[in-house]
Amino acid sequence: MKIQFHNTLAGCIEPFEPIDPPNVYMYNCGPTVYDFAHVGNFRSFMIADVLRRTLELLGFHVHQVMNLTDVGHMTDDQLADGGGEDKMVAAAKRLKQAKKQGVAPVDNPDDPYQVAQYYIDAFIEDARLLGLKVSNEYPQNMPRATQYIDGMQEMIKKLLAAKHAYIASDGAVYYSVESFSQYGQLSGNTIDRLRSGAGGRITDEHQVVKRHPADFLLWKPDATHIMKWDSPWGAGYPNWHLECSVMATTLLGQDVIDIHMGGEDNIFPHHECEIAQTCGATGKELFSRFWIHARHLFINGEKMSKSKGTFYTVRDLAAKGISPVAVRMELVKAPYRMNANLTQQGLVDSARTVQRLRDFSTDLDRRCDGAVASVDLTHPALEAFGSALADDLNIAAAMASLFAWIQQDHSDAAESLAVLRQMDRVLGVLDLGLADNQEAGGDLEIAETCAAIDQARAQKEFEVADNLRQQLVDAGYEVHTSKGGTTARKKLA
Repeated sequence: MKIQFHNTLAGCIEPFEPIDPPNVYMYNCGPTVYDFAHVGNFRSFMIADVLRRTLELLGFHVHQVMNLTDVGHMTDDQLADGGGEDKMVAAAKRLKQAKKQGVAPVDNPDDPYQVAQYYIDAFIEDARLLGLKVSNEYPQNMPRATQYIDGMQEMIKKLLAAKHAYIASDGAVYYSVESFSQYGQLSGNTIDRLRSGAGGRITDEHQVVKRHPADFLLWKPDATHIMKWDSPWGAGYPNWHLECSVMATTLLGQDVIDIHMGGEDNIFPHHECEIAQTCGATGKELFSRFWIHARHLFINGEKMSKSKGTFYTVRDLAAKGISPVAVRMELVKAPYRMNANLTQQGLVDSARTVQRLRDFSTDLDRRCDGAVASVDLTHPALEAFGSALADDLNIAAAMASLFAWIQQDHSDAAESLAVLRQMDRVLGVLDLGLADNQEAGGDLEIAETCAAIDQARAQKEFEVADNLRQQLVDAGYEVHTSKGGTTARKKLA
């Protein structure tokens, strides 16, 4: 099966083959944990999840790392050098004000680690609600930047020794973009055009601080910063570009990785700087062979806006009665190289899509009567589904093949259920949320009906079981029977 993805570095679709098959080493930029992640953030994270699941369906073993940034990410992050204030400082100020009003979610807003942990816990909860696989590997594959300060200092030492970095007159350590001839290869920027990357730090008291306006910080000495560490260059903190380079190479154990992912807003400056400093430290020509970027998520055709009330987190949508599995499907089904548009109707349609798949699964499960089948990518339906995804994650074509297959004859229910389950390895919607408190098992009458269905099936009174099941379906419940028994929950839409 031909596998190909769009590579931002090349500017075109290229055949994909990992360096060390069947292993795939993949890094994707995670959240800065100064606030709740919004659905636009999860758009990028979801594409990484779909890519991982696709590669696993195709037979690869994916080693995925996704970072949690808890220091060094500045509010003016469109500048390579960064500007404004550290986002963790901004979070501490916001929560301190909330504490004065008696609504702070942490005991001590002055403790940045406590603030970070609060938002990390919230993010992991949201990520698991949306079925992100890497969230089940926290904390081993979801590192906090503050856990890798020693590694960052070691990389800075290597860059200094290789003349890719220098110590400026104010004591800060900068990366010299002129030392790396490929700088700008990812974003298309050239060094001559990057005169705006200084972040207000070109001069300091009439002395030159940076050799070139586009040079970016590696280490900033600042004894007053809310988070600081001792270093050969003074007590201070690292820049967020450096953090990802160190966490990726350390945890994946590779100087050159297969795939680096993120949102399109990460291309410059963040990913461009990652390439420069990683290659400068390792001496390799590449940091990642493929760079894959998801485009933006809009709300009703517009950018998310707090003032307009269209700035949504996963928990905001849940409070509106929208199931996380519907949000997952809505984020999954949008082509990653096109801007996605989140609408109420789209979420309703996604809920119905999930419901249709679950109803189909339930029917197959009922008809196969415990029989189990094994299938692989040679099955025509799976081959069509997998081939579509292998073609630059063509989810639209994959979904079209799925629903075309559903319309076909399914006389072998066990085989069809096995096929559907393989497809759901990528979609991740059949079981998502069913283990939560969403089951109707808390309702005594519904729970008793579920138990009666299981008893009837055990006694091979299938007509009785079917009638009981239909009663629940007619009452608006989704009924699911597995080896563990029957459960029922209100339908998504």
